[in-house]
Amino acid sequence: MDVDLRKLRYFLAVAEELHFGRAAERLHIAQPVLSRQIRALENELGADVFMRDRRSTVLTPAGEQLVHEAKPLLASADALLRRVRAAGEGVARFTIGFMPGITLTPVVRLLRERHPGLDVRMLRTGWHDQVEVLHDARADVGIVRLPIDPAGLEIRPLYTEPRLAIVASAHRLAGKESVQIADLAADHLLQDPDAVPEWRDVAVELRTGERRPVPAIHSVEEKLELVAGGQGIAVIPASTANFYTRPGIEAVPVEDLSPNHVAAAWPTGRTTALIEQFVDAAIALLPEEGTCATQHAT
Repeated sequence: MDVDLRKLRYFLAVAEELHFGRAAERLHIAQPVLSRQIRALENELGADVFMRDRRSTVLTPAGEQLVHEAKPLLASADALLRRVRAAGEGVARFTIGFMPGITLTPVVRLLRERHPGLDVRMLRTGWHDQVEVLHDARADVGIVRLPIDPAGLEIRPLYTEPRLAIVASAHRLAGKESVQIADLAADHLLQDPDAVPEWRDVAVELRTGERRPVPAIHSVEEKLELVAGGQGIAVIPASTANFYTRPGIEAVPVEDLSPNHVAAAWPTGRTTALIEQFVDAAIALLPEEGTCATQHAT
């Protein structure tokens, strides 16, 4: 049996939305067409992937397993197409993924000097896709912020840098030379608490009510806008805070907050001499541990 990759993409859209109407809108197809494609997929698999009625759509155990299996399969298919197309173009290309605040200029300059004919490209990533772009071959190597899911990846530590609390200029802690995690526990954190476990553990002990939901945030700029508007606080790496300076916010050092770890990552089995050269250059030229500035963003 050959599973249609298009049907798998349709399935994942429904699995993420848990609503056929919203998934159809997202896919730009009619809902009846989507329903027929999902039924066809279930017939091919010999198993129901959704339990659905007029009120809800939920994944079955088979559907949960398919989500787990389909994501890496589709990423591999995308990677294959990109590599074949790149080979067909006959151009030596090297794409580097990087997270906000990370400056790779000296590393990229050295790479271009050593390989004058190489087409070096940069791809800005975020927390949601810094690993995804490696699996689907949008990037050959990435400079990532840990923690990440290490499955299928080679990871080489590079350096660490402090993380800072970003607060509105009118916040009670704005202008402080440093604070403790406990000082921030009552504030609304505009990110997944698991990304800041120190805050999460202290806040759980002190919190008496239900935590407000965090809106979907797609960029550092959106997050800082919410902070400036008094909607909450954020914890970000020092280099990101220094890069995204703007009025209405301040960066405050937090004494008992663990640093952010920066690493190079690339797909297992895809190590090349070019990747090794890039990583060696990154180790030599990027900041040493603890040297990232912690100046206030104003």
